[in-house]
Amino acid sequence: MEMKIEDYLAQGGVLTSPANVPPRYRAELMKLMATFVDSELAGAAGFADIINEGPGIKERIAAARIVLEKTDHADKVLRVMGDFGVDQGRYANHHPWTARLAREADIGATRGEHDMRLAVFNYPLAGWADAVVMNLLMGRAVVVQLAEMQMVSYQPLAVAFRAIAPVELRHAELAEEGIARLLDEGQREAVEASVAYWWPRVAASFGQGESGRFDALRAMGLRRSTTSELRARWDAEARGALDRLGLSAP
Repeated sequence: MEMKIEDYLAQGGVLTSPANVPPRYRAELMKLMATFVDSELAGAAGFADIINEGPGIKERIAAARIVLEKTDHADKVLRVMGDFGVDQGRYANHHPWTARLAREADIGATRGEHDMRLAVFNYPLAGWADAVVMNLLMGRAVVVQLAEMQMVSYQPLAVAFRAIAPVELRHAELAEEGIARLLDEGQREAVEASVAYWWPRVAASFGQGESGRFDALRAMGLRRSTTSELRARWDAEARGALDRLGLSAP
């Protein structure tokens, strides 16, 4: 007797082609990919605007590399979306990636009207120190989320995320090094203000509570850890990074 595809996925099976993907699975997979692509493109666009505020050539090169690599990561996942019929060329030019809300806005985990980026990427950066702090805190969140996403049941996407993960980890490490330099230069007050600003906004990117969708996503092999588990891992990793720098979380 042939196993139903839902049972196959619930038992840890993997899919390798759009041809054998059920409709609901496809919808959830596309949402996951669009959220990642839109967040990477919006994040790269925001960071690109700050490159020339870098205090030296090395910092500007590092920032430019981060912009390049985040754009490349979006492209890797967009190629997988292309297998499902997404027009990759039009997609990259379809949304206002540089669009931002006012600095004092507070939208929690609400997405914007333009695209599927995480809410945190709707807030503007306020100078070099602020950008580096955001890159550290959100970089640690991305590392936690990618550890989860490397295990998704759609194999081509899992392979893409495994290639992306070590590069995103390096981005977080570069941010930590950048903050250490800022502290050495006497910019503790600016760094602490940015930590206080970005901490709750990055925390909100994990969502609030457990949605009723979690069990369905787990059965499809698209989620393994709960929202609270992911947020707790980020909290521990981010606090560890701040502690190494002699800083405290809010």
